[in-house]
Parts: sequence; structure tokens; C-alpha cells
Amino acid sequence: MNTIGILLFFFCTLLPLFHMFHALPMFGPPKKRRRPQVREQGISMIIPCYNENRILQTTLNGLRQVDYQNKEVIFVNDGSNDNTFDVLDQLLDLIPIEYDGELPLSHQPVRGYYQSRIDPNIYVIDKMNGGKADALNAGCNFAQHEIIVTLDADSILDQQALKEVNLAFYRDEVVAAGGMVHILQGKSMNDLQLNHKWLVRLQIFEYLKGFYIYKSSLARLNALAIISGAFGVFRRSILVNDLKGYRETLGEDIDITLRFQQWILQHPGSKMLFIPEAICYTECPESWRDLFKQRVRWQKAFVDCVLYYWRFLIKTIFTRVISFFFLFDAFFMGTIATMMTTAIFISLLLIPEMDIIQSLTAYLIGSIILNLIYNLYTLYISRHHGVRFQRNHRFRLLQTLLVDILFYRFVTLFFVLYGTFAYAFNSKDWSKVARSGRKYELNMPVENG
Repeated sequence: MNTIGILLFFFCTLLPLFHMFHALPMFGPPKKRRRPQVREQGISMIIPCYNENRILQTTLNGLRQVDYQNKEVIFVNDGSNDNTFDVLDQLLDLIPIEYDGELPLSHQPVRGYYQSRIDPNIYVIDKMNGGKADALNAGCNFAQHEIIVTLDADSILDQQALKEVNLAFYRDEVVAAGGMVHILQGKSMNDLQLNHKWLVRLQIFEYLKGFYIYKSSLARLNALAIISGAFGVFRRSILVNDLKGYRETLGEDIDITLRFQQWILQHPGSKMLFIPEAICYTECPESWRDLFKQRVRWQKAFVDCVLYYWRFLIKTIFTRVISFFFLFDAFFMGTIATMMTTAIFISLLLIPEMDIIQSLTAYLIGSIILNLIYNLYTLYISRHHGVRFQRNHRFRLLQTLLVDILFYRFVTLFFVLYGTFAYAFNSKDWSKVARSGRKYELNMPVENG
């Protein structure tokens, strides 16, 4: 038991330290003083919608402030049973159009194609319900441009986000990418704000850690395993022609990322990027119940992909970086180690042993110190990327860091445990998080300063 604890502590310490070190700006691309001016490539933005009537006004306001001309927006109403389509019709003044183009990807029947009179570059596909992957496939069929941007209905792009995407995809070797995702509730005119309830504040900081350190480190190794469904970018020719679109699964974002990674392994020189300058804002759960549903779904989707790609990952675990980090770092250290640590704690309650208690006490103290360093380091990296917190929120920021270390990270471990066991009993359940219906001010970007 002691040996297991020492090994767990070693690897739980080593891997975060590696990602912290590898996320340093010195390992990233050099910052250019002048960004090159390039022609706008065509971009198709696909937004699946299922019962999204409460957020659509904010979504459209966000789309209209994006500084990019050569784009089309495709809303896919996936058989909503609320008035999502009616709201889209009211906001966009839709007219029916004919579409007789090719349909290389299969999906549920389409009831109609529509175009906006107000914004002619905005289209709506009204189809029977088939799930998010099915809706994305319908959008990919209709899309006219080579660069596909997939967004959630509550995703709001920064004004310069598509220009950053355009610049990255001028390199032929780039086949897929993910952007930076911030919490929409924390968006203010010039800084990130922390004047929300504890749960929102904790998620604001959690996203900074997850993207600026973990995803940044993995992307530099070409080992990115998850391009967030809130903001993903793909080359249509590969997505549609080579990969045959999205697979119906709990986690279509993890699945399509891994399939792109398999394609990259067969095409040396191709790359998948994390573009921190391309920023998106997404609404996070505001209740513990909704957060629980979201995180359990995420974990179930993760386990589903581990099992689906098990043979590929095992065969290449020592030859491909993506396989090593997905299996060992994410699955073993993120899921199996959590289960083992929990089992050790439970055994202590039943059979307390002094040497094990001392070892676990040392483990907890070391873990707290490591997480404190990790959190402070996150602030440094975030500041490098232009993230600022309002000056009068510094005390709230300190409070958030401490609550994250002493409480919230244990809650997230519980979500991992529950989601893993829940997958064994119900692997198909997809719990949707309720939208707040709040109106947001979107008139200015936060970062890039």
C-alpha cells in the first residue's frame, strides 16, 4: 500500500510539473510584432441547437460583432421540442430555400432549409432530432467553405477570433484546431470579473488552468486529445471525405479529435493546434445540479472513447505521444489513480494504520503545495496571454484559489468517480444543462491586450 501511494504521489506530481514547464511561453511559437495580413478564407460556422430558445438572442448578438466578412453561419435546429425554430424565425426573418447539393454524410431527414432576410449569410436547417453528431453532419453537408468552425449554441466568439483561425489555417499542415474558451458569465469590457457566485468563479479559474496550461502543453506535443465542442475548427475535406463525419457517441468532440489524430499519424507533417488568441465565451452551469450533470456526462464520454479506441491506444502507447498522454496521463492518472486513492482512504476508515496515515498526510500536504504552485502559475501564464482580473476583485481571486485547492478539486474528483461508475450502468444517457436566459453585454473583447 505504501509503495502504491508513493508511486501515485510521484506521477501526480511529475505530470503537472511537466505541463507547467512545457506551457511556458518559451516553448510556444515566437510572438510576432506585426501579424501578417492575409486574404480571408471562407469559413462555415455550424451551430447545433436543441431547445436553445433562451440563449439565441445572445448568440446572434455575438455573431454580428465578429470582425470577419467571408463567413456563413448555419444553425441546425435538431428537432427541438420548444420554440427554438420560431425564435430563429423571429430574429432572422427566415425564408425557405431549395437545396439540392450533395449529401455525403447521412443524418435524420431535413424538414426545410431557410435563409435570413436580415443577414443573408445566416442559414437555418430544420431537421428531425438525431443528436448533436447528427446535427453537425447535416451542417457539414450544407457548408460551402473548406474551414468548418463548430460552436455550441451558447458560444460567443471574440471579435478577432475568426481572423486568428484564418491566419493559423493558411498553413497547409494545420488540419484541426481548438480555440481558447472562457466563461461567458465572467466577461466584462476590459477584464475578467469575479462578482458571481462561488460556482461560477471556480469554473472561470478552472478553464484558465485547463486551456492555458494543459491543452497548451499537449498541443505543443501534437498530442491534443480533446478539441472542445464549444469551439472547434476542422478542414472540411478531411472531416467529410476522409473521416465520414461525426460518429454518434456521448462525446463527439473527443471522438472527432481522436479520429483526426489517427489521420495525422497516417499523414506525417500534419498538425493539430491550440490557438489561444482565438477566444470564445461559453455559459457555464450555475447550479451544482447542472454542473454535476455536465461533468458526469463529460466523464462518461471520456470512458466511452477510451474503450472505443482501446486497441489503437495500447498498440501505440510507447510510440505515439497522443496515446501515451491520453491513456497514462488522462485515463490512468486522472481516473484509475483517483479510484485507487479513494480506495486507500476508505480502507483507512476500516483498518487505520499509523504508517499509512502518515503517508497520506504527507501526500495531502504535498498535493496542496503543488496545487497552490499550479494555481499561481496559472495566473502568470494567463497574464502572458492578456487575461486581466479587475483590480477590486483581487481578494475574491485569492479566495477562489484557496477554495479551489481545499474544496473544489475534491468535488471534481467525485464527478470523475461517479461518472466512471455511471457509465457501466447507463452509457447512453445525455443530460442537457439548462441555459440561464441571461442577457450579456458583448460590445467589446476582453483579451488580446
